[in-house]
Amino acid sequence: QVQLVESGGGLVQAGGSLRLSCVASGGSFSTYALGWFRQAPGMERQWVSTINLRGSVTQYEDSVRGRFLISRDNAKNTVYLQMNSLDPDDTAVYYCAARRDGKFWSIAIDEYDYWGQGTQVTVSS
Repeated sequence: QVQLVESGGGLVQAGGSLRLSCVASGGSFSTYALGWFRQAPGMERQWVSTINLRGSVTQYEDSVRGRFLISRDNAKNTVYLQMNSLDPDDTAVYYCAARRDGKFWSIAIDEYDYWGQGTQVTVSS
């Protein structure tokens, strides 16, 4: 019954920016830890970033730290990923995910309960 829907992907030039959004329906959004993951062609799905229930603590994978920012607006049931200084290596399908136990510090993919359908991000040289 919980659904996550991503939007905001697209085609951008290297060095450009995009902001991804993920809107949740059903469940209790403010009690979920949230994360962003991505999967490039021929690669396994990888963790990108996570955020705690109140949006006060965040984690980033090393390759995106300093370029990407995760945030959430619990009043809008939405989590965002602001992506700056994009590189062709960032090209992937980006997914948002939620976990009911609130353990944002855990990045194990199989422990997340809900997933969106993904949004394509393509960065050209």
